[in-house]
Amino acid sequence: MYLPNYYEVNDRTKLFDFMKSNNFAIMFSHTGEEPMASHLPLMIDETGGENGMILGHMAKANRQWRYADGQQVMVVFHGPHTYVSPTWYQEEGTVPTWNYTAVHATGIFKATEEPAVIEEMVARLTAQHEASQPQPWEMDFNTDYAAQMMKRIVAFQIKITSIQGKWKLNQNQSDVRRERVAAKLNTSTSEGDLQVAKLMDEDMAG
Repeated sequence: MYLPNYYEVNDRTKLFDFMKSNNFAIMFSHTGEEPMASHLPLMIDETGGENGMILGHMAKANRQWRYADGQQVMVVFHGPHTYVSPTWYQEEGTVPTWNYTAVHATGIFKATEEPAVIEEMVARLTAQHEASQPQPWEMDFNTDYAAQMMKRIVAFQIKITSIQGKWKLNQNQSDVRRERVAAKLNTSTSEGDLQVAKLMDEDMAG
């Protein structure tokens, strides 16, 4: 992605925390004559492999996994984002922009149809998202229904080879302008606006 130095984030812990917090991501690959993309809930293992791993599963009927197997893919993790009006700067010589956060992780995709691996992936992902529920639901893999469902998916891992983080928060503007934008966003009722304002305040505090 286009990544000017003032927007770049290299802190490994920060990048992996972001990926975990925004783990419904888009996996892109390019095979044959057309690009392919899937929207997927993922798990992040920062200790796997040399540079960390991305784990998940997808429908067996989704042909992307067959084309991508053994190939390089990119996973895009989206964070909070918002429009910034030039009127908020309260100065001339400004234009509209968009503030946002994102991480691009590139790696080698490897799929498996091994039942034990698929069950482990499903169990881990379910536990991850059920943890916040008053009575967490668990998959019973011993039922006929579960057996049929497991046959319809494949598990995969992506061995990360590179990560790029971009926090575009008006760093190319003066502190005064950034403070005015953050103040305006802090008056919003939009959760996305408030999250971006918080990130800007944290970045300016430094």
